[in-house]
Amino acid sequence: MAYRVRVWDLPTRIFHWVLAACVIGLVVTAKAGAMLWHERLGSAVLALLLFRIVWGLVGGHWSRFRTFVYAPASVVAYLRGRAHPDHLIGHTPLGAASVFAMLLVLAAQVGTGLVSDDEISFTGPLNRFISTDAGLAATTYHRSIGQWLVIGLVVLHIAAIAWYAWRKRQNLVRPMIAGDKEVGEEARSARDDLATRVLAAVLLAACGAATWWIVGLGNG
Repeated sequence: MAYRVRVWDLPTRIFHWVLAACVIGLVVTAKAGAMLWHERLGSAVLALLLFRIVWGLVGGHWSRFRTFVYAPASVVAYLRGRAHPDHLIGHTPLGAASVFAMLLVLAAQVGTGLVSDDEISFTGPLNRFISTDAGLAATTYHRSIGQWLVIGLVVLHIAAIAWYAWRKRQNLVRPMIAGDKEVGEEARSARDDLATRVLAAVLLAACGAATWWIVGLGNG
């Protein structure tokens, strides 16, 4: 018997797809040299990352970090085919590793972007707070290592989705669009009502304001 469970609340789904669009936009604008839009999209990603950190503490059940921080033994059991039922609902151990890796790499990319200086067409708003050598080092990371880490994680993410669809017959995209997932046993549904959506909107606005303040420090 199949049970329908609300896995991804609306704020999480919107975050996911907007972040994906922003990351694609960042790569395109970087390659095209459209640095004004690159900076704007970078600020948007910073606001989204701040929101996801907060939402990982107060959001829907399966979006909270505590539901997909796995002990090493749990990861080993999953890899050996002895998955805990919760592994089949929210993020799997491998999926959780991918989420945390993406958040960390994007945070590093945004952080280095804020202080970078390519000495040609772009200077990050917070560059004036660090030394010239540190700014150049941040720029080197941002334009080489960081950029390829982001692209590599995106490609790996897409490949994992394709692999799950092909080998395990699991559609990981549909739940991130519709929010619901059919599972083999009863499980807790994430809260996803008007109150949680209003809360998410307020938190996103606060994260946007925090981003505006951080970026504005460079103009002080």
